[in-house]
Amino acid sequence: MALRVTHSDPVNPNREEVAEPLDARSVEAYAVESIETLESLYPSALPGSRAKQHDALTSAMTKWLKQAPFFVLSSLATTGIDCSPRGDAPGTAFTLLDRRRIAIPDRRGNNRIDSLRNIVRDPRVGLVFMIPGIEESLRVRGTAMVSVAPDLLEAFPLDGEQPASVIVVTIDAVWVQNFRSIRRAGLWREDARVERHEVPDAPTLAAGETR
Repeated sequence: MALRVTHSDPVNPNREEVAEPLDARSVEAYAVESIETLESLYPSALPGSRAKQHDALTSAMTKWLKQAPFFVLSSLATTGIDCSPRGDAPGTAFTLLDRRRIAIPDRRGNNRIDSLRNIVRDPRVGLVFMIPGIEESLRVRGTAMVSVAPDLLEAFPLDGEQPASVIVVTIDAVWVQNFRSIRRAGLWREDARVERHEVPDAPTLAAGETR
């Protein structure tokens, strides 16, 4: 089976450059299958890159997170990894209980509860927090639990209704992700905005492929 790689031209979005077909067997033949091989492909991380990781929130991180309205929660499913985008007004999407714990209300929605099921089965989670207009992001790795403690539920009212449960994340590691990826993507640039009519809407995406 041949794979074909298509490159989009950001300057001329209607023009596509199609590379030569890639043989899937060739790609698989060069798969990296050991940590030693992987590490040999990259130079050692700079000391500053290691030093920026902490086991609890610093005062600067706490101040930064209080302005964050959006994050992505990753959890481990039985067949892979789930990533769930979550957002609300700053101070409402989540609350910092202390330097090592983050409380996240699970608002009533489609009731799939995928992330909650995953956390009950396996508590390991990862989170990436973002602030509109800011090119750095904050990453967290830790463990989570699903709580229905009355005082926690009462702390997150929305339109007079309490969340069904609250996710409490205990931080194992937290660090800042530098600006490069967001800057390269032009995520917050006005000229990088895509108009609604240029991409399929949610019902079309949910409907699956039609021919």
